[in-house]
Amino acid sequence: MSSLSVLPPECLLQPFHVPKRLMLGPGPSNVPARISAAGAQPMLGHLHAETIEIMNQIKSGIQYAFQTRNRMTLAVSGPGHAAMECAIFNSLEPGESVLIAVNGIWGERAAEIAERIGAKVNTVVTSAGGYFTNEEIEQALDKYRPVVFFLTHGESSTGVVHPIDGIGDLCHKYNCLFLVDSVAALGGTPIYMDEQGIDIMYTGSQKVLNAPPGTAPISFSERACQKIFNRKTKPISYFLDMSWLANYWGCDDKPVRAYHHTGPISSFYGLRESLAILAETGLENSWKRHKEVAEYFHKGLEEMGLKLFVQDKKARLPTVTTIVAPPGYDWREITGYIMKTFNIEISGGLGPSAGMVLRVGLMGCNSSKANVDMVLEALADALKHCHKSRV
Repeated sequence: MSSLSVLPPECLLQPFHVPKRLMLGPGPSNVPARISAAGAQPMLGHLHAETIEIMNQIKSGIQYAFQTRNRMTLAVSGPGHAAMECAIFNSLEPGESVLIAVNGIWGERAAEIAERIGAKVNTVVTSAGGYFTNEEIEQALDKYRPVVFFLTHGESSTGVVHPIDGIGDLCHKYNCLFLVDSVAALGGTPIYMDEQGIDIMYTGSQKVLNAPPGTAPISFSERACQKIFNRKTKPISYFLDMSWLANYWGCDDKPVRAYHHTGPISSFYGLRESLAILAETGLENSWKRHKEVAEYFHKGLEEMGLKLFVQDKKARLPTVTTIVAPPGYDWREITGYIMKTFNIEISGGLGPSAGMVLRVGLMGCNSSKANVDMVLEALADALKHCHKSRV
């Protein structure tokens, strides 16, 4: 008779089947077979010479994707949220002023994170689907005099791609670091970290890069490093402390890398392969394809009589399209019907767009006219079969 009071769970004694699904929500996106195969390669130690070489190749790939020569370039072990916290925890100290542009949920999240570490948080806010002019940003910089200005490049909750040109110069004019969240946009629309004066930028592995969630590329300019490595206090997080991560990723020019944490080695394989695919495709080709596919999708939606949530065509995020929720329908029924009938994931709104929109992601390998045709067919069928209120 067993001495164990907790027996092996029956659910774990049976195989688990994962359905094959077309992931056309705002992320994660589908993982190509090549990237899955890379992640299934044999395990290595986190400080083995081969692992260090893979990490070095990842750094080079991130520098290409970000268009930067920053030596302080690496991938945080964790999702995009981990990179967001790494950026904020390292660049801000308690009592310092931060200005956050809020045009969707990611600005709201950044404000909450900064508030939790005792920063003095100021915000500029615009309505969902909108963006800020450089004049509005300069007025806020002049008023609040922050040490960091946070802006979301691709706001996946509202479907807005924010203009970047000129903002870095404004931040530097007011002696402020420019911090950009490009999780939903990187690889799908142009951004030039060095040329546009961005001091800190991060993304996630699971969007356009098509790798599994769990690694988050990030880069810091020399201006950002000057602040980060001359802090009066230690960052609130040991795990995300750049003084450790810089060494772990070989960014500090020290001859030996010290143990900090056990990195997600298999995820590093996948991230390296995703960056290789982007390099083979070419950034400009990737940007062009995402733009053309998004415009093809938008045309199809309008021909169906559906409305796009973002009015300004130039501000429409090519990777995540927001569609005004069709009047009289329950968006949950539409997304559920499409999942059940077509095995395609699309989603509803998030944060300020909750209940207002449907969101469709066309990222990386999922950005194709064939996928657009499938989701248009699914939407048309859903509108025929889902209940429409007469009220």
